[in-house]
Amino acid sequence: MRETRVSAAGLREAIDRSGYYPDLVSDAVESALGKEVVTAYVVHHEATFDPAMEVRRHVTVLVLSPTRLIVCHTDEHPPGDGATVAHASTITEAVLLSRIQSVSVTRVVPDPASYVPGTPPTEVTLTIGWGGIAHVDLEPATCGDENCEADHGYTGAVTADDMSLRVSDAADGADAVRSVLAFAKALSEATARAAS
Repeated sequence: MRETRVSAAGLREAIDRSGYYPDLVSDAVESALGKEVVTAYVVHHEATFDPAMEVRRHVTVLVLSPTRLIVCHTDEHPPGDGATVAHASTITEAVLLSRIQSVSVTRVVPDPASYVPGTPPTEVTLTIGWGGIAHVDLEPATCGDENCEADHGYTGAVTADDMSLRVSDAADGADAVRSVLAFAKALSEATARAAS
């Protein structure tokens, strides 16, 4: 379940409803948040399959405060590599709103010719960049001459991509899509204020 109700109690309830190590996740989020108030949040619990066809669960919690974006990601790891019991790893990052460089929202809308304004998309990907991680896409450069065999070096693009969260109506439900859109709007508005 994903939520965007604005309160620390609502955040804790959403983490509890995810059912994914709620005490561990809440402790990590509360530690990173400190005494700041919660202005918006999203809790996204997801299961994935690794190449060995094992189910791996993880949860991502995004929390917006008046000054920061808190990103918390928790993964579980099965026993192995010398460990006799399963364990979890939790990573939190607190990013000043003034550091956020981009908030990108990709919306997937079926049958766009009959789209009605205000209808939620069937899939949303929220990508947030603050300069911590960037993807570099390179390809050989050309001069336009089909017969040219000279080495023209490379051309490409650098894209900030510190965090991406994808939800869909089919996999996560319509409420999840609406919640991520509401969080994206709140984050965009907060970063615009921080830039002023």
